[in-house]
Amino acid sequence: MDKEIWKEGTFIYPIPAVMVSCGDFEKSNIITVAWTGIINTNPAMCYISVRPERYSYNIIKENGEFAINLTNEDLVFQTDWCGVKSGANVDKFKQMNLTKQKGKFIKCPLIGESPVSIECRVKEIRELGSHHMIMAEVLSIDAAKKYIDKKGAFDITKCNLIAYANGKYFTLGEQIGKFGFSVTKKV
Repeated sequence: MDKEIWKEGTFIYPIPAVMVSCGDFEKSNIITVAWTGIINTNPAMCYISVRPERYSYNIIKENGEFAINLTNEDLVFQTDWCGVKSGANVDKFKQMNLTKQKGKFIKCPLIGESPVSIECRVKEIRELGSHHMIMAEVLSIDAAKKYIDKKGAFDITKCNLIAYANGKYFTLGEQIGKFGFSVTKKV
């Protein structure tokens, strides 16, 4: 494939578009984040990268916790809206008719409509430049019961999760393989 240098910058797509909730039940906020991911398995750790001038940054820094709420097709409007409006000016839970749900390990609300909420405790904040990477321990994964089958397995494919790429939101497509399929012996 013939390639040319396009420009320098960030271009690792697609990435998840998530709503990060923070604060407490009295004073809460939601920030949309696309720079998020897994850091470690044991202990389970993840990260979000946030500009320090964002309203949620200081809330997360002061409280030392947040929840990553995965988003799906049903939440694409709310996901985008929470990313372009400032929590300093509006109550995003109220404006978007989102339900504050109590977590087991953190004081900030989870988003009830999210198919999966990940309760996180801040372990370290790395100041990297335009964004600060907030690394956190995963305390709990709260999954909607309707996506858990009778055997206790979680079927994430039924969540209709969305991804973000180059300024646009996309639904995830159909499965084209599974881990290890390239080396599995054909029977």
